[in-house]
Amino acid sequence: MILRKNTPLKWLFVVLLLISVHVSGQSVLWEKDGNSYFQIEKNQIVRYSLPSNQPAVFISSSDLTPAGKSPLVVRDFSFSQDGKKALIYTNTKRVWRLDTQGDYWVLDLQTKELKQAGKGLPESSLRFAKLSPGASQIAYVSEFNLYIENLASGQITQLTKDGNRKLINGTFDWAYEEEFACRDGFQWSPDGKKISYWQIDANQIRDYYMMNFTDSVYSQVVPVEYPKVGESPSPARIGVIDLASQKTTWLNIPGDPQQHYLPRMEWNNPDLLLVQQLNRKQNHSKIYAVNVPQNEAKVISEEIEETWIDVLSNWENVYGLTYRHEFKWLNDKKEFLWFSEKDGWRHVYKIGLDGKETLLTPGNYDVINLLHLDEKNKVAYFHASPENATQKYLYKIKLDGKSQAERVTPFLFEGTNTYSISPSGQFALHQFTNSFTRPSMEWIELTKHKPLDPATSIESNLAKNQGPKTVEFFKINTADGTEMDGWMIKPNNFDPSKKYPVVFFVYTEPWGANVKDTYGVGRNRNYEGDMAADGYIYISIDNRGTPAPKGRAWRKSIYRKIGRLNISDQAEAAAQIVKWDFVDAERVAVWGHSGGGSATLNLMFKYPEIYKTGISLAAVAYQLTYDNIYQERYMGLPQENLEDFIAGSPITHAKNLQGNLLYIHGTGDDNVHYDNAEMLINELIKHGKLFQFMPYPNRSHGITEGEGTTAHLRKLYTDYLKKHCPPGGR
Repeated sequence: MILRKNTPLKWLFVVLLLISVHVSGQSVLWEKDGNSYFQIEKNQIVRYSLPSNQPAVFISSSDLTPAGKSPLVVRDFSFSQDGKKALIYTNTKRVWRLDTQGDYWVLDLQTKELKQAGKGLPESSLRFAKLSPGASQIAYVSEFNLYIENLASGQITQLTKDGNRKLINGTFDWAYEEEFACRDGFQWSPDGKKISYWQIDANQIRDYYMMNFTDSVYSQVVPVEYPKVGESPSPARIGVIDLASQKTTWLNIPGDPQQHYLPRMEWNNPDLLLVQQLNRKQNHSKIYAVNVPQNEAKVISEEIEETWIDVLSNWENVYGLTYRHEFKWLNDKKEFLWFSEKDGWRHVYKIGLDGKETLLTPGNYDVINLLHLDEKNKVAYFHASPENATQKYLYKIKLDGKSQAERVTPFLFEGTNTYSISPSGQFALHQFTNSFTRPSMEWIELTKHKPLDPATSIESNLAKNQGPKTVEFFKINTADGTEMDGWMIKPNNFDPSKKYPVVFFVYTEPWGANVKDTYGVGRNRNYEGDMAADGYIYISIDNRGTPAPKGRAWRKSIYRKIGRLNISDQAEAAAQIVKWDFVDAERVAVWGHSGGGSATLNLMFKYPEIYKTGISLAAVAYQLTYDNIYQERYMGLPQENLEDFIAGSPITHAKNLQGNLLYIHGTGDDNVHYDNAEMLINELIKHGKLFQFMPYPNRSHGITEGEGTTAHLRKLYTDYLKKHCPPGGR
């Protein structure tokens, strides 16, 4: 893979549960009993007690200082199950999107002894270190192999010895990480006697070669194991290592590994593993219960979809450092909770190890994500927004499968509300924002939604956190009756008798939605200055296929139609908007990044009568260049319906360019490869089309690395927009 760049004694024995939330941008961990939480502050770990919310330093900077060295800079932390040891993650390096590689240190909370794990292994090479259930050992991955280390003796044992860039143990290749959010690829068994892990065989996956022209007078080849759409998946298998014998047993899961994925795995008990298997088209899911001693796999749940089955929700924080696919257990781990859209909505189902299934959240609404299961009171809490897909609220429902969901969030907080609920269900962190209210937070007693400190509550400080209502939300209907949400920011000192230029911000694909009632929603990160002050109308619309909580039919209608349905929806909405009295139809621009860059190209090429200027960043110009997991999930297999891929690709329609196009791409983009730019440029040249192109050397998909990059990109973007789509009313 490529690297991118003095505590009271009674607190020492608390058992901690690793449930991540965020306070003021900091990660925190709940204490298991739910009466306190931990977070990083000034490079110390602080414990806050609820309901008083009083802080006390739990792990000091001096505790984190190795002999003769500076204090460790804490990137993340966790605790052993018995609460006697802390695991500190530091000195990190970026791998693909996230800094998932670094150094780990173990702090004994009683003796204050601080030891580095993995001594002798390369610096910053450890990944996903985890303490064993008994806290006597630690396991981690280094350079594609799995290790365990005895914490008392420091003895390191290498469990796998065949790992390399093409045979990956205990972690994942680019595609699994990017598209399934799979990063942490091994787990301790509950009794600490075994470790299960994934092995990804990328030997049959061709490398994509990125070229580094700037770091040496000779060019450097940077290979990435990257399965393009149409290529078979990297075969994956799951092994279980018996630590006493160090023998690996490969789980006997039926099916051709080259035609299936294994995106989820979790221990139920020391002898039972649950594994999800997904077919290559990602529309047939099986959950296997694997008896490890007998190595027998039995299907306990199965689902078949006409389109695709989501392994994860696009509303989850899948790019969080510690994100994991986790089974949510109940009834003494005899049952687990699972999401499905089989009845037309995203709902929570209870599935028993015997295969019995019960719908827990009936109704015509989507469960955005499940937050807490209160088995004692037989209640589940979740985010949803049945009436307004641009917003989010807390709901609860009884676990009888017959009740109606009840809104918990007070109606005062109209907008986007997010919650992190303590393990006990007594307390919660409530965060609120909308388009004119800065993000604010409060700690509440959950059952009554009552702030623990009225003086610092969201309601008490609401007025000072609110600003002018500059964002207007609207709905627009297509000819077939489809209703789409949009937002608009008009110019300052707007004069309805004048006509103004309009700039459309697009994404349009199943991976993201733009129209959300949150603060800063109408900001353009690439614009140097204030668009409203300069005299632009700024608009974004979510078309069918975007992951809004509007039901299965809305989201899945785009199947095999990326580059067509999303584009026609956007164009039909824009065609109506340019007829508004205050819109100048001759000054219409569109821009987007990644999937939004692709949409920008398609809109410019297919609807030149509407869109006069386009700025496209990091676009997929040719769908056959992108990875197999993403593209085959939403488009099918090119071996079966190649025509859909061709019809949806911007390069197919490049000959129709009439307006002003600025195309931008990083040459070191390991996500949407730079070959998209070269292919598109070739096609535009062939048809005699003039355009402006800006390659950013060695920049990855976000185009952020390198001194001066962001400032340069903003100036380039802004100057081009102002030149070809001049601001101001006329």
